[in-house]
Amino acid sequence: MSLSAKILHIFLNTIPIILMIVLIPIIKNDHWLAGLYILIIVVAFLFKHKKNDFLFLFFGLVIMTAAEYLFISTGVETFVRNSFLGIMPIWLPILWGYGFVVIKRSVVILNK
Repeated sequence: MSLSAKILHIFLNTIPIILMIVLIPIIKNDHWLAGLYILIIVVAFLFKHKKNDFLFLFFGLVIMTAAEYLFISTGVETFVRNSFLGIMPIWLPILWGYGFVVIKRSVVILNK
């Protein structure tokens, strides 16, 4: 696979992430945004899902929730939108979880 084909495949995998980020300032209700993120992930997985994608999604969700909690509790980060545990937006762990899936897919593409 050529480098340009790899770059294209990686970009195509990032489209759901780009969409999720674009929606943050548009959708003000964190719960609606989280639901929309879940819908985007379901559609993305229906379109294409590879071995261990769900594992990476879960791992990213759990690990990054813990990391964000640590950052917030030490004062490194603060959020105005704090609909999850009263400290962070509920959609953030979902975004991180799918981000892990995209990173995993990108590594696989680059190793081809």
